[in-house]
Amino acid sequence: MSDYRSEWLHDPAGLAAQMPAGFTMGVATAAFQVEGAVREDGRGPSTWDTFMAQPGRIADGSDASVTDDHYHRYREDVALMKELGVDAYRFSLAWPRIQPGGTGPANKAGIAFYDRLIDELLAAGISPVATLFHWDMPEPLQHKGGWMTRDTASRFADYALLAAQAFGDRVDKWITLNEPTSVTLNGYALGVHAPGATLMFDSLPAVHHQLLGHGLAVQALRSENVTGGIGITNIHSPVVPAKDNFTTRGYAEVFDLVHNRIFADPVLLGHYPKFPFLARKLFKPLIEVDSDDLKTIHQPLDFYGLNYYAPTRIAAGPPADDRSPDGTPAPGLRGLPFHLASFPEFPTTGFGWSIAPEYLEVTLKDYAERYAGVLPPVYITEGGASFDDVVAADGSVDDADRASYLAEHLAVAFASVPGLDLRGYFAWTLMDNWEWAAGFGERFGLVRVDFETLERTPKRSYRWLQQLIASRSS
Repeated sequence: MSDYRSEWLHDPAGLAAQMPAGFTMGVATAAFQVEGAVREDGRGPSTWDTFMAQPGRIADGSDASVTDDHYHRYREDVALMKELGVDAYRFSLAWPRIQPGGTGPANKAGIAFYDRLIDELLAAGISPVATLFHWDMPEPLQHKGGWMTRDTASRFADYALLAAQAFGDRVDKWITLNEPTSVTLNGYALGVHAPGATLMFDSLPAVHHQLLGHGLAVQALRSENVTGGIGITNIHSPVVPAKDNFTTRGYAEVFDLVHNRIFADPVLLGHYPKFPFLARKLFKPLIEVDSDDLKTIHQPLDFYGLNYYAPTRIAAGPPADDRSPDGTPAPGLRGLPFHLASFPEFPTTGFGWSIAPEYLEVTLKDYAERYAGVLPPVYITEGGASFDDVVAADGSVDDADRASYLAEHLAVAFASVPGLDLRGYFAWTLMDNWEWAAGFGERFGLVRVDFETLERTPKRSYRWLQQLIASRSS
């Protein structure tokens, strides 16, 4: 990519002066990407264990059996967070570690690991933010259909209850689901993530069952009177047509529905969006739903989480190749009448994603306007960038591009958007990890991890964020 530098790169204190009082600064990870220890403490297999073992699924042929070994080195990682100065750590609970078969009682050894992690965070003055589902479903449930099966929503609620009973007195915030959009599109529609299904629009029942699971999980958490706030997180990508004509605008509208609105509308408004007449047949599974399900999905929330990385540009015509946005082969894409086009005016990350902080502002304004009067406080629960980091002879990493990415997006986050109460930003991610189907080929971390030795080395972006946090007034 071309040089990408922010004016705030050399003035983190100046940017810190714009930070609203009480704004939460955090970092985020996901269990399967950092923990390792996949065969310890009675943890059961997950859909991702199965997926990564299939030839050709992971770009570099690697697996997550060790990755960062956060399971054994969590104290070192919490110490890095404390040194960084963050207020909160967003991590995920591994469902197969807590409930190995997806049903039955809690696994005491798995509970004990998260007890240790949460207590270590609290001792360091860092608020624990726990995500119940960050994509690693127990494999036995996937054998029964996974999110394509309604019963999975009930099993998810049972798991949420176990987590609430174990950690409900110490977790500061609960996130039920992470990116149900990605689970549906990448996992069930395009086959580029676990479980690897290629159902295209026939994957839509997975949308409803995830959201139903969310609603039931909220009820389960509240039944245990957890002390922390409860919310959900989804990835939002503002969608724009490549050309201003009827056909392209129509395709952009459909993509906005499948990426954004079919997830946010039921949660925040209590109903699925109105579907275009010509596309109603495609969305039939979401039209013929029980009104009681929608009431369950539409639970009062303490906050709403947004993951933002890049905007989406839709152009008419089938794609030139079968690559998904993260570069993974997805043969089903060739059958679509539209494709994702590039934004030539923007620099890109290592993943090829457009660096467009102005579209974060579009996202925030979109939510403020679309969900006016019902939108709870908002947190940006993920934001970050992968780059091909260069390691100097002394082991340091001058990732000015990543620091600049964070600076420009934080500048947008710190600015006020009428009608939206934005309360925090979580950088993705604390440290380099196993990046799903990309394996170890994409690095998002503020801390470099040598995957041979597991040595952690803070990068320039870590030091930059450390200065920003230390410079804030309150």
